[in-house]
Amino acid sequence: MRTKSLKKNKINVITLGCSKNVYDSEVLMGQLRANGKEVEHEAPAEKEGNIIVINTCGFIDNAKAESVNMILEYADKKDRGLVDKVFVTGCLSERYRPDLEKEIPNVDQYFGTTELPQLLKALGADYKHELLGERLTTTPKNYAYLKIAEGCDRPCSFCAIPLMRGSHVSQPIEKLVKEAEGLAKNGVKELILIAQDLTYYGLDLYKKRNLAELLEALVKVEGIEWIRLHYAFPTGFPMDVLDVMKREPKICNYIDIPLQHISDSILKSMRRGTTQAKTTQLLKDFRAAVPGMAIRTTLIVGYPGETQEDFEILKDFVQEMKFDRMGCFAYSHEENTHAYLLEDDVPDDVKQARANEIMELQSQISWDLNQEKVGKVFKCIIDRKEGAHFVGRTEFDSPDVDNEVLIDASKHYVKTGEFVNIKIIEATEFDLYGEPA
Repeated sequence: MRTKSLKKNKINVITLGCSKNVYDSEVLMGQLRANGKEVEHEAPAEKEGNIIVINTCGFIDNAKAESVNMILEYADKKDRGLVDKVFVTGCLSERYRPDLEKEIPNVDQYFGTTELPQLLKALGADYKHELLGERLTTTPKNYAYLKIAEGCDRPCSFCAIPLMRGSHVSQPIEKLVKEAEGLAKNGVKELILIAQDLTYYGLDLYKKRNLAELLEALVKVEGIEWIRLHYAFPTGFPMDVLDVMKREPKICNYIDIPLQHISDSILKSMRRGTTQAKTTQLLKDFRAAVPGMAIRTTLIVGYPGETQEDFEILKDFVQEMKFDRMGCFAYSHEENTHAYLLEDDVPDDVKQARANEIMELQSQISWDLNQEKVGKVFKCIIDRKEGAHFVGRTEFDSPDVDNEVLIDASKHYVKTGEFVNIKIIEATEFDLYGEPA
């Protein structure tokens, strides 16, 4: 028999997908807390509360499967009386709401990516406009994501993000500065700037690409020591950003610039608006303008029509460019995208083999680059203690996706959330080992 919970309502928010979803969950939780609600982020089962909100990802097949499995898990818990209510929000429900409502009907309600006020109402809370920029951060206290824009106007053939997130909308500089000041007051030292496309920032509001001006304003925020750039689209990159990066010590010499591919025929089909020659020149310009900058990229293999020759061109490019950081994904055939009209003609095992080959190549590059760091001293932020190590990062590494610096906790003590100079004593492909200098 189903038992109704008599305890006070407690809301558990579960976040799947990218850092933009993390940010959205934090805003939701900030609103709930301001409404006097008890709210937790991904609480363990024994403390998880009776109301569940799942913030889903709908980007590629694996992410969709993870989101669906999570919804099914909690729909089942609701059936068994372990939780009272289940709400689903985010990209998956924006994209597939009618299907989800039909297939998993005992979820209480589904919400899209722009329906925060409606979701709050369903949770018995009011949307408070005066909380603009305030949120309950879920990351370690020393860093936080700052979402400078929502949506995307790029026409990339393989990408479903505009379907889920809508057109590009920049946040005003004053609002972002106010938000950064609030984060700094709470002990945040590193801002990670995110958007679907940072390089487009400001075009809608200021009629020009205005990322450099935003950076100039953010470096003035007291308490912020590092500012990191994520997801910069290569076409139309505002080169004045590099001048600010070189001039301002607070801006990490780091950029995440998803290139996806390099073969001209694939770039054209992907509708990326660039060529191999232009991309190669752009990266050379980056390195000339900011010597020593770390460049992270992501690549897609197995896109429709990708021949062995296209793949060899990509491999040669990876070998030549020696990216500091890289991720590689097998192409996912997404309905309602332009590429869905093409035949998904690269077999899954070939896609996976190509992704593995690229990452194998990258691990050797990463090994070589990391060996060069041995014996050198780097300013590191200490994120956490895990097992026998304190875990930190250099300015060339972003949380969760890049190298970590491991410090033996049985020999050394460093304070989490603080900056420490660390001498690198050993390195593997994806980790550095160090001691306080």
